[in-house]
Amino acid sequence: MNIAFVASEVVPFAKTGGLADVSGSLPIEMTKLGHNIKVFMPKYYSVDENRFNLEYEAWIGEIPIRVANKVHNVQIFKGLLDDNTTEIYFIDYPPFFHRHSLYTNDYDEDERFILFSKAVIELLQRLPWIPEIIHTNDWQCALIALLLKDNYSWDKLFDKTASIFTIHNIAYQGNFPKETYKKAEIDPKHFEVPGAIEQQGRVNFMKAGISFADIITTVSEKYADELLTPEFSFGMETVLNYRKDDFYGILNGIDETIWNPELDIFIPQKYSTKSIRLKEKNKIELVKMLSLPYDKNVPVVGIVSRLASQKGIDLFLDSINYLLTFEIQWVVLGSGEYEYEQKLKEVARNNPNKFNVILGYSNEISHLITAGSDMFLMPSQFEPCGLTQMYSLKYGTVPIVRNTGGLADTVFDWDEQTFNGGNNGNGFSFNDYNGYALTNAVERAANYFQNKKIWEQIIQNGMKTTFAWEVSAKKYISIYEKALTKK
Repeated sequence: MNIAFVASEVVPFAKTGGLADVSGSLPIEMTKLGHNIKVFMPKYYSVDENRFNLEYEAWIGEIPIRVANKVHNVQIFKGLLDDNTTEIYFIDYPPFFHRHSLYTNDYDEDERFILFSKAVIELLQRLPWIPEIIHTNDWQCALIALLLKDNYSWDKLFDKTASIFTIHNIAYQGNFPKETYKKAEIDPKHFEVPGAIEQQGRVNFMKAGISFADIITTVSEKYADELLTPEFSFGMETVLNYRKDDFYGILNGIDETIWNPELDIFIPQKYSTKSIRLKEKNKIELVKMLSLPYDKNVPVVGIVSRLASQKGIDLFLDSINYLLTFEIQWVVLGSGEYEYEQKLKEVARNNPNKFNVILGYSNEISHLITAGSDMFLMPSQFEPCGLTQMYSLKYGTVPIVRNTGGLADTVFDWDEQTFNGGNNGNGFSFNDYNGYALTNAVERAANYFQNKKIWEQIIQNGMKTTFAWEVSAKKYISIYEKALTKK
């Protein structure tokens, strides 16, 4: 199957979040399954052609793309993903993509991704390759499904091409003024209230993707259910319920060659389910690095997160005074909202033997926290999929999570499992978004930590779980086949 995979960020070239990890891993797994997949993304300033061995596609030349009644000439570069097999094409237009960050609040943010969407289609017209599937991700390329069915419907090349649109985080929708549809040369009928691209008098890119894609997916089954409700959908529940027969949840995977305690190059002591006691050496090194006193009977709880309310950092800080009464040490790695950063620094100053915060991000330190902590906290307000709880499970670091989105699909509360006659629990979870529910879950975990027999059972349950991308890739292929039956 020929698959065009379109995303605004792809590991290792550019990353702000989990979308980049998905875009760098899922196509590789599909290549392994025997499919012919090509990836498309913008060529940001950070994408250095020398570092990544990119080639300028001189045979294509410049592609003229009209946006807002102005023609922009884009160029194309080509490289390979980490498997050195899967091709990735870069849309190069420095005035739009050589900026201080991948996404901006600049006045022409809409024009940047209108150009990207049109350029991908125009490039596909020039390649000696016909896609059966065009898989787009999040609002930045959500217009592609509409453009294919309307602006480019004249081109028979795409007659049998099906479109898939994946929602990675519905909180970010690409909302722009009414004039945006004119910039994109979209038929006004799609904006007429309640139009397929109109939301509260503005052009909504994500709504366009939901309205026009043949099939819509999101990144966990639980999140798919949540998005059909007003509480979680950020205003998209009506259009999603209209399309619910074409809407599916598929849990993301993780790269188990990188996030694997038996292979991890970033941790001082490798270990497995058969040598779980060696994990303690990573804890010793972690607390040493943090200048915290080591006590094997005192659990370390790690947090690696963007410091934002979505991630439950407000809930954590509201509960911190009570949490600090427990015999627990805490380590936080992340950056985000200034208010949260300052409060975390204050907590660390006032509790030097119990709390440490590292502002910023370090891949090496994140691996050490994952391996060296005894528990991992994710009190998210909402979480489409989540990756770090999957990492923690693989590393025998017991997750404590709010029961939402992908967290609910991957973490199963020990007490709830045993109450129902099983012993398959791999962590601890709570439902209500309040301090009592959070502290209760942490306290339960801390109590079980002292029962080494039960604690090792919980660890083993988590480590035996597989989140290999192969499982997710096969589910996507099945979705692609359903989409093709619509053509």
